[in-house]
Amino acid sequence: MITDDGSVHDPHRAGLRALLRGRDFRRLLTVRILSQLSDGVFQVSLAAYVIFSPERQSSPADIAAVLAVMLLPFSLIGPFAGVLLDRWRRRQVLQLGNLARFGLGLGTAALLLAGAPAWTFFAAALLVTALNRFILAGLSASLPRVVEPEELVTANAISPTLGTVAAAGGGGVGFLVHQLLPPGRQADAVLVTLAALLYLCAALAAQRIDPDRLGPEQHPDRPALRQAVVATWHGLLAGLRHLREDCRPAVLALAAVTLARFCYGVLIVVVLMLSRYTFNSPEDSKGGLATLGQAVALSAVGFFLAAVVSPRATRLLGLSGWLTACLASAAVFVPALGLAFEERAALAAALLLGLVTQGTKICADTLVQTSVEDEYRGRVFAVYDVLFNVSFVAAAGVTALVLPLDGRSTGIVVGVSVVYALGALLYFRAARRP
Repeated sequence: MITDDGSVHDPHRAGLRALLRGRDFRRLLTVRILSQLSDGVFQVSLAAYVIFSPERQSSPADIAAVLAVMLLPFSLIGPFAGVLLDRWRRRQVLQLGNLARFGLGLGTAALLLAGAPAWTFFAAALLVTALNRFILAGLSASLPRVVEPEELVTANAISPTLGTVAAAGGGGVGFLVHQLLPPGRQADAVLVTLAALLYLCAALAAQRIDPDRLGPEQHPDRPALRQAVVATWHGLLAGLRHLREDCRPAVLALAAVTLARFCYGVLIVVVLMLSRYTFNSPEDSKGGLATLGQAVALSAVGFFLAAVVSPRATRLLGLSGWLTACLASAAVFVPALGLAFEERAALAAALLLGLVTQGTKICADTLVQTSVEDEYRGRVFAVYDVLFNVSFVAAAGVTALVLPLDGRSTGIVVGVSVVYALGALLYFRAARRP
């Protein structure tokens, strides 16, 4: 835009500067970055223990089983957690949740060093993951409390994207540390301890935010907490009714982002198995983990590019138009790059997949935030996270049934492309209806 004095005014940069001048936005962003940085380190320790352990030969079914154990239990309690997010002070959720993960991380490291049975490690990791989804829902529900409504698109391009990049960066740190240490339980314990210390930093960062700044609003007639827990089911039904009756854009966005998450889950399992058995020798666990690390790093670059591109793209195409474009472009590049089953092509696909996946999420987050009232927002974002978990586990389960051990499956790659294309078409048609 050209101003009266002939200078160039970039509204995106101006909006970004305005966001970063907001003290509470910066503090909330710091909590997100530290929390998700920790998650990245923790997830690498889990991948190293389950998938790239030199002592075991992992299969797609193993990956699906681990994801089911890690994610499905929270899917059962997620909507109930949403009701609490709309009643508890969200700042306390962020602080105490990260403190709890700090303690659980230290306990998990101790279990690894003690050579405890594998199920005890998974039980501790399950609790860490459950708290992670709770905290992410709280971060998303808190964002509209620290930015102006007209800044939400830019805020959703910056905040969740930088969090995802931080998670990828944490993964990179984890990969690097793992490469420097001899493979085994000691290396995994070091990674878990590092993640625990970062969780502690996230808790300390949350403490800097005013206890009431992130909401929710405290109504005098609101029931006490124990009564709220009893009424959780009714609150969940009210949130779903609000979605059905008043929030059609949010419903469509949730459907689209769930479909994108399913496709992403399928491709993640494919890349894991290709990295383990095709791009590297099955005995070379370090090489397999290094290849996976490159894919994660390139995906992080894609997430960053989505943050840069999405505000401009939504001004040109609208939120629904940009979301449709992300789904449709994936239908093209996934088979173009994936059918070669070649390492460089797979890494290029990881970059583009990061861009379109995060672009889809930015649009969906904004549509949900702008069409759902604040008193329901925590419940809706908890349901959002449940859909994420269920679709990801379902993707791994379906893939485990048909994917060969080496990850090479033309049918799966073509099938994912078709799903992306159908999703883009159906969402575009539905979003255009008045």
